[in-house]
Amino acid sequence: MLKSLIREEKVMPTGKKKKSDTVKGDLLTLDRFEEASEIVKEVTKDTKLVYSAYLSERTGNKVYLKPENMQMTGAYKLRGAYYKVSTMSEADRKKGIITASAGNHAQGVAYAAKAFGVKAVIVMPTTTPLIKVNRTKELGAEVILYGDVYDEACDKALELADKNGYTFIHPFDDLAVATGQGTIAMEIFRDLPVVDYILVPIGGGGLAAGVATFAKLLNPKIKIIGVEPEGAACMKASLEAGRVVGLEGVSTIADGTAVKTPGSVIFPYVQKNLDKVITVKDEELIVAFLDMVENHKMVVENSGLLTVAALDHLKVKNKRVVSILSGGNMDVITMSSVVSQGLIMRDRIFTVSVLLPDKPGQLSQVAGVIAGENGNVIKLEHNQFVSTNRNAAVELRITLEAFGTEHKEKIIDTLEKSGYKPKIVRTSI
Repeated sequence: MLKSLIREEKVMPTGKKKKSDTVKGDLLTLDRFEEASEIVKEVTKDTKLVYSAYLSERTGNKVYLKPENMQMTGAYKLRGAYYKVSTMSEADRKKGIITASAGNHAQGVAYAAKAFGVKAVIVMPTTTPLIKVNRTKELGAEVILYGDVYDEACDKALELADKNGYTFIHPFDDLAVATGQGTIAMEIFRDLPVVDYILVPIGGGGLAAGVATFAKLLNPKIKIIGVEPEGAACMKASLEAGRVVGLEGVSTIADGTAVKTPGSVIFPYVQKNLDKVITVKDEELIVAFLDMVENHKMVVENSGLLTVAALDHLKVKNKRVVSILSGGNMDVITMSSVVSQGLIMRDRIFTVSVLLPDKPGQLSQVAGVIAGENGNVIKLEHNQFVSTNRNAAVELRITLEAFGTEHKEKIIDTLEKSGYKPKIVRTSI
């Protein structure tokens, strides 16, 4: 059965190539995946599956996490980059390599280039988190910031490759890169041979193509679910159209998957092997970040959280599900913002407005009511100009910390019973 599948997946009939030769065919086959799995071991950590009791209980499935956020470059991208460079000819390596990336592929290519002693130039969108830019530079690559999204950075990288003779390594639309990424599937099956579902994040589609193809070779009955941000669902649009299509624009906090157009080279493999695409809202990623930090003590970037957020959309029960956490490179400013918004969404922080007479002792009375319900005041804003008659009313905005929705509602109810008529207002912290 596997042999027939292997023949089906060959891109073109070619002779066997040495590791140092440029690979042009016979990729995304079992032999190539096995070869890549051995090669990437030279630079990757063994990210064994982590069972999540919290997510399992919440979803009714047995949920396991594949923590690629723990790789030495903070993401799975090292796999595809390193395998790709290992297949290149010495002549192509000597030209130097160039790529475009929102950060994780950049670090993977930079690391691979350093390992092989090759010059690397990386074009990154201007919106790339600082931590990804700095880490790429630290690995010895030359970084050029250009464009607002990946697609614009990619156009610039291709322009520079043509101008300077660099060898361009596409971050996802390359069969050798996809083969390297697919090695994740081998490790999942090693740790959990009876896996039923694998959830994989999608940006351009390289990871999905590699994992889905390899997983189907190992077990044709397995279900592979792709997950995209709702504001950058280019693969879903393409699959529905039956061909590669581009989006007019993208808008998502998942910067690593903010891609307008999926890869055309890898698209047939995604089309054949992916069972479904789920899209999630940015708000769901914010909540998922809190879940991972609080319940698993792991920092996972927004794109890597797609598969965690998608668990609530998976309409199955009692299945063995693996969520691939694709990366963990998040700068502290973004992290702070996500945590704050997550606490607000979970009703752990909220703001109420109350009107008080402008008289001594009013503030302490309100504080006493809140303290009586174990509310914790973290910010006060006093506005004396809400009314022309200050004696009649001044506004007090109170930002509070609570244990959750039930506790929040109890505090508000107590304030109402005390005659303060609280109004929920937008929280800003």
